[in-house]
Amino acid sequence: MRSATSSIPTQQQATGGAGATKKKMNGYVGFSNFPNQEHRRSVKRGFNFTLMVVGESGLGKSTLVNTLFESKVYPAKEADDGLGLGGSAARNGSGTAEAQKRTVEITSVSADIQENGVKLRLSVVDTPGFGDSINNENAWRPILENIESRFDAYLAQENRVNRSKIVDNRVNALLYFIKPTGHSLRAVDIEFMKQLHTRVNLIPVIAKSDTLTPREVEQFKARVLADINYHGIHIFKPVSDQYDDPETIADNKAIAAKIPFAVVGSEKLVQRPDGARVRGRQYPWGTIEVENETHNDFVSLRQMLLRTHMEELRDETDVSLYESYRTQKLLALGHVQDNGVFREFNPRMQQEEEERLHAAKMTKLEAEMSAVFRQKVQEKEEKLKKSEEELYSRHKHMKAGMEKQRRDLEDKKAAVAPPGPLPTHSAVHLDGAPRMPSKDKKKRGFF
Repeated sequence: MRSATSSIPTQQQATGGAGATKKKMNGYVGFSNFPNQEHRRSVKRGFNFTLMVVGESGLGKSTLVNTLFESKVYPAKEADDGLGLGGSAARNGSGTAEAQKRTVEITSVSADIQENGVKLRLSVVDTPGFGDSINNENAWRPILENIESRFDAYLAQENRVNRSKIVDNRVNALLYFIKPTGHSLRAVDIEFMKQLHTRVNLIPVIAKSDTLTPREVEQFKARVLADINYHGIHIFKPVSDQYDDPETIADNKAIAAKIPFAVVGSEKLVQRPDGARVRGRQYPWGTIEVENETHNDFVSLRQMLLRTHMEELRDETDVSLYESYRTQKLLALGHVQDNGVFREFNPRMQQEEEERLHAAKMTKLEAEMSAVFRQKVQEKEEKLKKSEEELYSRHKHMKAGMEKQRRDLEDKKAAVAPPGPLPTHSAVHLDGAPRMPSKDKKKRGFF
């Protein structure tokens, strides 16, 4: 047994709370062998990889998948009628109905593949008939719902009490097949990628690139990338970091420069003029070799997808895409993360924190009560002011009415009063004769 000493102290020190200090070891410990342990465990358990292919019928999706994995992942189909429909649909004359039915269908094929002792559980999700309908406005919706349903299923498994057997069927990569029109992206292409680029690793692929000349392929690639950048669509690209060697950095740059990949797929072997048999397509004017980098970008696509960046695709799905969806989902359900549970427990600090929270709560309650009191006082003042205005208005109205009555009475009094003053020393009898003074009357009475 190897023994070694180390200068690592028994108690971990912190540098200003930012993290542990770096220590230099004086001997061999052995934890540098951890990657080898991970390698053995990975080989023992195997890998899961879920690939989704999306594109119109007849663009060679099944052929490309079979070519990528050098196996019959997809079973042989019936003879095609040249329009992207199956032979049975062409024979019974129900091509339109069959195409309409295939647009909403999402199928999944799984296969166990083994290479050099490494087991791979491959799942390929196909969307036959995508974009074949007359109205493709919401053609992306069933695919997005399928991807999110896989996220929901994984989230439900994470929340179970027993998580020993979690099945991961999340989509790790999506190959989007672009029709080789030679012009630019169509509206259905742009809308699809805009809706799904935050849920899956998008890898654009120009299907059947042998229908275009090399110059047309380069021009078409430039237009596709211009549309992707203009609409802010995020696609998967190989990136390098400080731990990569110069050769890896150069390979990543070379692969990134070929996106979108212009590919050709073929399951048949053709013979070259030198007698060698290779995968390709035979035409009257020549032979297209699938694995010839001067003919198409199939080798670069396979290099990125399977040989160099498969784990990065899985990691990007788990760490970035799924975590973003999970956070949005839990926040929408009302879950709020308490960051206090991740801190070390200190009774004194906890007591101070509770006192601070209590003081803040009391201050908030006091402010709320003060605000309510001020509001009540303001409402009472407004009510009293309104009552005062109503009383003043009534008083003014009554005063005006009484003043009008007084004037009316004065007018009536002036109308009934005589024009001159009344006599004081003479009076008139009832028969019209003037009355005599009282003195004369007394005298006449006694005599």
